[in-house]
Amino acid sequence: MTSGDVLNMAPELAKYLFEVGGTLIISDVPKGTDFGIDLKSWNTGENFKGMKMIPPGLHFVHYSGVNELGELSPRVGFFHVFKEKELLVKKWSTISEDLDVQEVEENIIMRFKENLKDLDKFLGPYPYDMWKPWKELTSKIDHDLMERCRPLCGYVRSALELVHCDDASRPRGSEIRKRRRPVMTLEEKEDLLLPDMKPLPGTELRLTELPDKYYPDDATPMEITQHSLDSSYALNILLKKFKEPIEIIGELQLSFICFLVGQSWDAFDHWKKLISLICRADKIIPERRAVYVEFLRTLEIQLTHVPEDLLCDIVSSNNFVYHHLRILFSNIESSPEVDGRLKSEATRARSRLTSKFAWDFESLQDENDDEAPVVVVTE
Repeated sequence: MTSGDVLNMAPELAKYLFEVGGTLIISDVPKGTDFGIDLKSWNTGENFKGMKMIPPGLHFVHYSGVNELGELSPRVGFFHVFKEKELLVKKWSTISEDLDVQEVEENIIMRFKENLKDLDKFLGPYPYDMWKPWKELTSKIDHDLMERCRPLCGYVRSALELVHCDDASRPRGSEIRKRRRPVMTLEEKEDLLLPDMKPLPGTELRLTELPDKYYPDDATPMEITQHSLDSSYALNILLKKFKEPIEIIGELQLSFICFLVGQSWDAFDHWKKLISLICRADKIIPERRAVYVEFLRTLEIQLTHVPEDLLCDIVSSNNFVYHHLRILFSNIESSPEVDGRLKSEATRARSRLTSKFAWDFESLQDENDDEAPVVVVTE
């Protein structure tokens, strides 16, 4: 993050960002802190004071503090929509080894603003080469969605502080049903040995609650099986929680960013569940075609940013995403109600994914005997 980054920019672009770009000042950041914005991060030097020439729009600032032994703490980050020429000032707390939760006083902000020219040489330029991919990854995240989903404390933490659940807030529903099952997996048995914990209130992401069951209350056993195979009912319930159905794509993007950059495993779990819910729906595809067009485009972009050393199970053969995309491509291909545009979009996505990951999407209508669903029919 040097002045060389500015010199490598086109003169018109550099002039534009100098004139309208935002500035982030973080005072007293310890040397060696892992600091970043959007898709890149660096280790700070002694004179680091922040960043300049930040393009107006949504950004994710993130950092990991460093102790005397050079060990980094869990990542913390926050979303911020920078306005043109905005100056955002944060202060590092040596006591908490974190950003100070207290707002910086207005007179201090004014002092920084008056001395901005003197601080310029201590500010790193925004790495503009990642602005386009960042915009692609966050294209459906607007200000309202960001405000709704981010933690009340304002910071996305990769390591949440946990507190014990009282009786009133202990897990209910599916967890209780799971504990009553006569046969449980080893993982479920291990869960029973763990104390009931929940994130410290205000620190958790406020992502849309997903349906706890995929069928209506009065469903017959046969209908329960059908809804388990086709998640259209549950997906429709979820879509009705949004102002507009396309908002689900924004939440898919926000979940991915909070995992990819914010290193939040809760966000990763939500991202996977959204993929499963969308891919396993069948009947709803024709009426929600706009959602599915954007879903295919968004997921393909996201997969190009998956770090293989961190998520090798996602980009290896026989993985979660691959299996769910096979289901989705099969549903699109076999449905006579799906229009040609969506089918063409799906065909192009299949081709590109096959080329990049060597995934086999041939013979979508054929299933292995041990993978074929079993339909329960009752008299």
